[in-house]
Amino acid sequence: MLMIFTAENILLIGSILLFVSIVVGKTGYRFGVPALLLFLLVGMLFGSDGLGLQFHNAKIAQFIGMVALSVILFSGGMDTKFKEIRPILSPGIVLSTVGVFLTALFTGLFIWYLSGMSWTNIHFPLITSLLLASTMSSTDSASVFAILRSQKMNLKHNLRPMLELESGSNDPMAYMLTIVLIQFIQSDGMGTGNIIGSFIIQFLVGAAAGYILGKLAILILNKINIDNQSLYPILLLSFVFFTFAITDLLRGNGYLAVYIAGMMVGNHKITFRKEIATFMDGLTWLFQIIMFLMLGLLVNPHEMIEVAVVALLIGVFMIVIGRPLSVFLCLLPFRKITLKSRLFVSWVGLRGAVPIIFATYPVVANVEGSNMIFNIVFFITIVSLIVQGTSVSFVARLLHLSTPLEKTGNDFGVELPEEIDTDLSDMTITMEMLNEADTLKDMNLPKGTLVMIVKRGDEFLIPNGTLKLHVGDKLLLISEKNKQETVKNE
Repeated sequence: MLMIFTAENILLIGSILLFVSIVVGKTGYRFGVPALLLFLLVGMLFGSDGLGLQFHNAKIAQFIGMVALSVILFSGGMDTKFKEIRPILSPGIVLSTVGVFLTALFTGLFIWYLSGMSWTNIHFPLITSLLLASTMSSTDSASVFAILRSQKMNLKHNLRPMLELESGSNDPMAYMLTIVLIQFIQSDGMGTGNIIGSFIIQFLVGAAAGYILGKLAILILNKINIDNQSLYPILLLSFVFFTFAITDLLRGNGYLAVYIAGMMVGNHKITFRKEIATFMDGLTWLFQIIMFLMLGLLVNPHEMIEVAVVALLIGVFMIVIGRPLSVFLCLLPFRKITLKSRLFVSWVGLRGAVPIIFATYPVVANVEGSNMIFNIVFFITIVSLIVQGTSVSFVARLLHLSTPLEKTGNDFGVELPEEIDTDLSDMTITMEMLNEADTLKDMNLPKGTLVMIVKRGDEFLIPNGTLKLHVGDKLLLISEKNKQETVKNE
């Protein structure tokens, strides 16, 4: 069956694809399968070699990917908390910069080595080999945390924030490597000084633009007075796209800029934070699904068979040698990081949608061998998600790095604006508590703590001092922030 996207059917086809992806993703989530892998497979199932949907425009795919990555990186920046990453700031930054460079270098040299062998069907020069490696040198740890959350698992030794920082900040480095190498190929060579200068300009302009525009977004969000609060998230979204576009216009790295701007917004008080966070979270998921589906539709699976053997060798090299070697070299100065932690970080080098998006850049630029580059990157991404993505929780348990996920929020689903300097928590009544006191007035609650509501089964009760408590009753407590730990300990 042959079907082409048109103005008349795009909503019908798009809605079906979104529905199928969400249902399939929900099923895979329970079994620890990365949602990214399932979204890609849905796209491939509906694509040219499956049900016949035709989508072959790499330039449109690159544009959609650029928009999606801007939102995803900004949202990731908002979720990155300074207090959590401060203890692991240095190793995280080293991994996201030097680690990406070393992974690209080691893998590129291995690809060049394979290209020199007569039995292989790839024959890339050194620079093209490095370009191929650069497109897939960044990791996609977002899939890892989706798996860990589905397994109710946390990580010891601050590994979670370190991997979050690395995954959120290493895409700009891979992007810079990809763009510079494409420029090098197209200009028949660039001087070393030009290459270094391009890196410095992209990094400095991107970092400065992200910081300044992030501060500006905070100022405007808090000062502007809009009657309709639903417009605040849309206003922030306009800042995301403006930040990327103006930074790119100034020759800076737009991806770095939106990530830093997201960190600035996420770590400062802003008006209607809850509404904005909910909007950005939903938008991030929408763009992720669209991006993954689009990439699945873009590839022709039968073409990957031609490069399967070589791509498998490259993928195994990255998993077993390239990523671990770069991680261990980068973490040499940080002696407090344990061997088991280094091994786990080495294993969590998942490839995701970003490498496939970056692989469209050589295609759009008409680099020789670009179609083969795209197919190799796509194949390696699938291998990485199957091998590493499905074994993350197992490896964490094997290395004794997993801990139970800490409870967040409360069972009542109630939240307070962050401007209010109080905390909410819940407490379940046990028989031991009832033996000491069976009414609220007799309970020894910390000073400054009040019971807002009592949940008994499916019934909600308004509390008063004489209310008789039962085993299993849940109390919603409001308390001063400095009292919160006392309440939790009790």
